[in-house]
Amino acid sequence: MLTSIRSLTAASLFAMSAMLAAPAMAQVVNPAEEVEDDPSGPDIEVSANVSLVSDYKFRGVSLSDGEFAIQGGVDVGLPAGFYVGTWASSLDEDTVGYGSTELDIYGGWSSEFGIVSTDVGVIAYLYPDAGPGDFDYVEFYGSAGVTLGPAETTFGIAYAPDQDSLGGTDNLYLYLDAGIGVPGTPVTVSGHVGYTDGFLTFTNDGEAFDYSIGAEAAVPGTPLSLGVAWVGVDGDVLIDPDGTFTEDSVVFTLSASF
Repeated sequence: MLTSIRSLTAASLFAMSAMLAAPAMAQVVNPAEEVEDDPSGPDIEVSANVSLVSDYKFRGVSLSDGEFAIQGGVDVGLPAGFYVGTWASSLDEDTVGYGSTELDIYGGWSSEFGIVSTDVGVIAYLYPDAGPGDFDYVEFYGSAGVTLGPAETTFGIAYAPDQDSLGGTDNLYLYLDAGIGVPGTPVTVSGHVGYTDGFLTFTNDGEAFDYSIGAEAAVPGTPLSLGVAWVGVDGDVLIDPDGTFTEDSVVFTLSASF
């Protein structure tokens, strides 16, 4: 699934949740998988997630202007490690003209080789009610992770080639996620650092670093989990007159997976 790419991660889902989530990019939660009962049928697994976040931050930048956002998605695991999925979030209508809704559609392939996990795919970021202009864009992603006991580290890359919606240029994103489960508890502590070079930085020089540190805990006996993270972004003269989009802040998450 997407890591640090919104729902992939990105990526989007906040960054701490993105690392713990199924793909996305995108920037998501830990889905509980439902497997079809018919053993003779295709090897297909379906999961869904929904969450309420105090601020939707994509690579450190708020896309809900510091306000609450509702998010959710559906993932379908296919045979041989392939998957497809979709994820959506509410937005602040005035945030860089994206409109009130983001819809991500993605597909890829993931596998595990002992303690190493890999994930590659492509994601389309769509803004169905955006204002005039081009906003939708496509990004390719890949990651490799290592798990040792309760600890996990993932390095990932996302690349959006030249597109009109990116001002006729491209965008590169590199990130490193790390997490560890606290023994004897349902708590996972995680950290994230990312680097953006290109159009999606909200800076004057096209470069920015984002970071987060946080924790997530499953609520025993329920599909719910609670999360909190400190999320920030640094760059050269961030384009943000009132400071809301790019100020460091604490993000709270209530999520459920099915």
